[in-house]
Amino acid sequence: MFNVKHPFAPITGRGVPLWRADVDTDQIIPKQFLKRIERSGYGEFLFYDWRRADPNFVLDRPERRGATILVAGPNFGCGSSREHAVWAIQQAGFEAVIAPSFADIFLSNCRQAGLPAVALPEETAAGLCDLLERDPQVEVTLDLEAQVATWPGAEVEFEIDPFTKECLLQGWDSVGLVLRHGAEIAAYEQRRSELLPQTL
Repeated sequence: MFNVKHPFAPITGRGVPLWRADVDTDQIIPKQFLKRIERSGYGEFLFYDWRRADPNFVLDRPERRGATILVAGPNFGCGSSREHAVWAIQQAGFEAVIAPSFADIFLSNCRQAGLPAVALPEETAAGLCDLLERDPQVEVTLDLEAQVATWPGAEVEFEIDPFTKECLLQGWDSVGLVLRHGAEIAAYEQRRSELLPQTL
């Protein structure tokens, strides 16, 4: 049985604009919350410092409640390799992130956790943020199979590497990828045990 997490189907949801460049993982989830041993409970600490400093922070506005797509600026997720940043985004209710570009390690962590990170041209992403600022009810649809993002007045194709696309569509993380070859691994281990000398 594969380690299926959450196979990705097209999603439609309201977007939240966060047009800031170089948002790093310490801003996404500050270091003091990394002492937890669980992989849950991080959502409430998403952008913790910004939310404390700004009572009107965009995520805390009533009209943004229930939004599921985060739209951010260039180089999102830079900084340290902490996978907690992806967990915090997911556990705050977001099902995808759109930005002009992402840090490489953040992208890898997104794939592992099953969070689509969709890169759109900077001008396009900025235009979407402007639209979301004006109208919090705007919905965005992401179709990973077709590699198309749509919202009122726009239909934009996006690129995604085939390996990441397949992992997201199938719901595979690294464990799931290995378990696809469970029968071959078991057969190898059987042959290996027969060839090796027996020890007490």
